Amino acid sequence: MIPVLFILIPLLSGLIGFFIKNKNTAKNWSLFASIVVFAVSVCGLALSKTSTALHYSAEWLPSLGSKFSVAMDGLSQILTLLTSISFPVIFIATYNTEYKNAGNFYALMLLAQAGLMGVFVATDALLFYFFWELALIPFYFLCSTWGGEKRIQATFKFFIYTFTGSLLMLIGIIYLYQLTSDHSFSLESFYRLKSIISAKDQTWIFWIFFIAFAIKMPIFPFHTWQPDTYEQSATAVTMVLSGVMVKMGLFGLLRWLAPVVAGGTWLWGDTASALCIIGMVYASLIAIQQDDLKRLVAYSSIAHIGLMCLAVFATTQTGLQGVMIQMFNHGINIIALWIVVELIERKLGTRKISELGGLAQKAPALAVLLMIVALANIALPLTNAFVGEFLMFSGIYTSTATTYNIVFTVAAGINIILSAVYMLNMIQKVFFGNTNALTENAKDIQWNEKLILAALVIVIIAIGVYPQPVLDLTKTTVDTIITKMNFKF
Repeated sequence: MIPVLFILIPLLSGLIGFFIKNKNTAKNWSLFASIVVFAVSVCGLALSKTSTALHYSAEWLPSLGSKFSVAMDGLSQILTLLTSISFPVIFIATYNTEYKNAGNFYALMLLAQAGLMGVFVATDALLFYFFWELALIPFYFLCSTWGGEKRIQATFKFFIYTFTGSLLMLIGIIYLYQLTSDHSFSLESFYRLKSIISAKDQTWIFWIFFIAFAIKMPIFPFHTWQPDTYEQSATAVTMVLSGVMVKMGLFGLLRWLAPVVAGGTWLWGDTASALCIIGMVYASLIAIQQDDLKRLVAYSSIAHIGLMCLAVFATTQTGLQGVMIQMFNHGINIIALWIVVELIERKLGTRKISELGGLAQKAPALAVLLMIVALANIALPLTNAFVGEFLMFSGIYTSTATTYNIVFTVAAGINIILSAVYMLNMIQKVFFGNTNALTENAKDIQWNEKLILAALVIVIIAIGVYPQPVLDLTKTTVDTIITKMNFKF
């Protein structure tokens, strides 16, 4: 029942939230609901992976061969844990931010959490698609109602991109459903199809699924919606988009693409990997040129997601282990960066790097905490990202699925250097040097802001020093995915 609670608690809490008119009550209600979800997640981690509490199945659309089937393995557990941590962190970090129609804002945030949780636990393709769309709808209203002056244009672009990808994925799901011997949408029925799909069909099925997931991550050249949407959305929404929602694409690759269309993955893995490399380097170069903190972090996210996608197509056990731990790490690190951006914008009224300077003199606690997060973002040893990126690099370098493994490894290494350039350059310009008229009267962050950033920093260091519990959580799932990805025509 744990996966059902992940969906029901934020769903019902969100529906109730629409009727809460007092803004403070709405804040507290959403925070309470998100903490309950986190508590359920911790309980789920304490259970054995064979526990019946981690699985649930009931009739849903029997005439179509679809069940309300949800379950949790290591991949689902790591992503539901990330989601359950992210929402209370975001609500606490942005507690002092005022929103018009606050009840509606927080209700939509909780509905988005319900959709995200559903995506990560669904083991029925039609149910997976249902939650995929359910997660999109709240984001459409969140992005278009709260945000910058150009939020409508940015949201329209975001919706068109993601909805197009969703339709392509639906076509693929229906086609695969028709091929199943039992006319079922179950994940296991889809897995059994890999040996009967022809090479020609493997190709087009691979691409329509890959495009759908590439848009969500996003991967070059399907990324153009992302910087505008991140920039124009309210920062709390941007945190969810970049910290959690992009993981839907990576999850889709690992759960629904590579194991189901293993032949297409083998045929077109090099092409997909090349797109990842182009996107990584391109995004890093653009990030170096940015003067807006939001856009810099947005392009940074594209680069890091590209590396994870590249490691998926390496199809090695080490690489996939790195991807799974890095999905969690990236979510923690990127949300911490967004919190800093939110604090700077709220306190000083600007996100322009050129207008800032010397903040370390006025906000030493913020400077220290950001420095640790930034070092994690460039994968410094003893931080969480080092573990994930080391495993991914090892997996890419030792990959036998491609003859370009050395080229891909070198290109990925260049991306790491570029990430150090834009992150350290940003820190130097924003926090060091002399103060100016804008930053002269800046104040350090408040106790609740210090508390939430410090908590994220503790997670960063703890996983960096001792990552074994996270690796143990995902090991069995990695072995299963690797077995299903093995394919020969």
